Amino acid sequence: MTATLSAPAPAAHDAPTPNRGWTTPALVVLLAGTAVLYLWDLTASGWGNSYYSAATQAGARSWTAWLFGGSDAGGVITVDKPPAALWVSGLFARAFGFSSWTALAPQAIEGVLAVWLLHATVKRTSGPVAGLLAGAALAVTPVAVLVFRFNLPDALLVLLLVAGAYCTVRALEAASGRWLALAGVAVGFAFLAKMGQALLVLPAFTAAYLLAAPTSPGRRFLHLLGAGLAVVGSAGWFVLLVELWPAGSRPYIGGSSNDSLWELALGYNGLGRVFGGGGAGGVGGGMGNGNIGFGGSTGADRLFGASMGGEISWLLPAALIGLVAGLWFTRRAPRTDRTRAALVLWGLWVLVNGVVFSFMSGITHPYYTVAVAPGVAALVAIAGRELWRGRRHLPARVALALVVAAAGFWGFALLARHPDWAPALRWVVLALTVPVATAVVMGVRRVAALAALTAVLSSAAFGFATAATPHSGSIPLSGPAAYAGPGGGPGGGDEIAGGASAELVDLLKGTDRTWAAATLSAQSAAGLALASGRSVIGIGGWSGGDPAPTLEEFRRYVAEGRIGYFVADGPGPGGRGGGGEISEWVAANFEAVDVGGSTVYPLG
Repeated sequence: MTATLSAPAPAAHDAPTPNRGWTTPALVVLLAGTAVLYLWDLTASGWGNSYYSAATQAGARSWTAWLFGGSDAGGVITVDKPPAALWVSGLFARAFGFSSWTALAPQAIEGVLAVWLLHATVKRTSGPVAGLLAGAALAVTPVAVLVFRFNLPDALLVLLLVAGAYCTVRALEAASGRWLALAGVAVGFAFLAKMGQALLVLPAFTAAYLLAAPTSPGRRFLHLLGAGLAVVGSAGWFVLLVELWPAGSRPYIGGSSNDSLWELALGYNGLGRVFGGGGAGGVGGGMGNGNIGFGGSTGADRLFGASMGGEISWLLPAALIGLVAGLWFTRRAPRTDRTRAALVLWGLWVLVNGVVFSFMSGITHPYYTVAVAPGVAALVAIAGRELWRGRRHLPARVALALVVAAAGFWGFALLARHPDWAPALRWVVLALTVPVATAVVMGVRRVAALAALTAVLSSAAFGFATAATPHSGSIPLSGPAAYAGPGGGPGGGDEIAGGASAELVDLLKGTDRTWAAATLSAQSAAGLALASGRSVIGIGGWSGGDPAPTLEEFRRYVAEGRIGYFVADGPGPGGRGGGGEISEWVAANFEAVDVGGSTVYPLG
């Protein structure tokens, strides 16, 4: 960033700053601290998201369920996401035994790896200090703490996307088509974790390489073509496998309208998320308009609002200021300047994801914004480090002071939204922000560490509060326990397991059939399966609206003696699913009994 401040920017093949003796021990401390933050008392959240925990349980028992992401070991229907995250947790459960810890720990390990990779990526362009700052900022971001302590596919998504950024930075150093292809492989496998959301980083990777790779335009385009083919290949093999596999010998693709993973990618988990409209089981649009669990109202301020602001926006104003300042101060740098290339990469990462999340009208949840966190952390670290290097110049000091002030003042504002939690903290942040920003402008030399602390203090405190709070359900929210959210926020839950009677659980445990029971929707089935340790059919999948199993299939399973009981209680079926027909058929042909307050039909 010194192109217009002092010395020229470093050449593409040079290390930006020498390694310092204390940075390696500091990295060890950072990673150890992150591991403690993500793993400590992890099982306090129980099964976390029981829907995915039940799928992990199924994958630990059946290789077919593991391969396709089945929600039950018997292979009726998959979860409504691709299975890459379940591949990891399923193997973990097979290796160490299925439990709450083995369902949650893979995401925590992925979080530690993501922090390490972000450090390594930023270090290559801006030095070890910036790498440490980026890693630390990501580690304590509230939404990152939430996701890496919970069982959601977003954890693997973030790890793979940061791996893609690392490979892109390596490719930039020597115009390496091989490294760029590896970036494409990482994005392709990220697609198998969260589908279309993985592709939002491609504009950032493409622009950075086109701008700064030290080779001819033709070779840059050729390398990008190869990387694009790598994305298609590393994601497409599984899509092709599902399409070619006989439908009768694999689970129905949950969330799709025609048992197609490709349709799921384009519809319910693709354009349907961005533009709204019908989804699986008749699920509609974004449900915003103030609904915190579904992202709140769309608009340019959505990432700063009541739903997403406390998840991701703590350092977002500082990151945007740092991005603008960094691009301005490097405007005359050589085309291959690595600092500017890094700013372009991480800046477009944040902007593209941010714009999509701000205006998408389909189903969205606040924790989706964890995908923005690596970019925000990297921008703050890179801009902060480079502006500090240029502190002999007043414009750089003013820009750095604005970065610190933005982080401090916005942190104060976010903390003020929770006036009953640690009320003194926001005043401490404010009391630090004003003198530290002033000291930066005045050129006080030994203020760097205090400036960094001031910038991340609010975010870190909220992140630690998130780690201390058990989470369960389908829509967890970060923050202290008092900040209760819908659908399973802190301390909440939507699990039928918590309400299933001991009598019902014991009844299911006593069966040895393929499925101990069937019930309406995978959400209900997950709780019963986890409580009993037996496989349970969730009729209609996540929403209760998928056509699996059909009435004909269900009648065949009953005739073959493969289902023990039908549990009529729980969320009703929706949309186009066959739950209504199945319920009517069961009621017409079997006698109901009361088991611990639940209406149960023995199907023997």
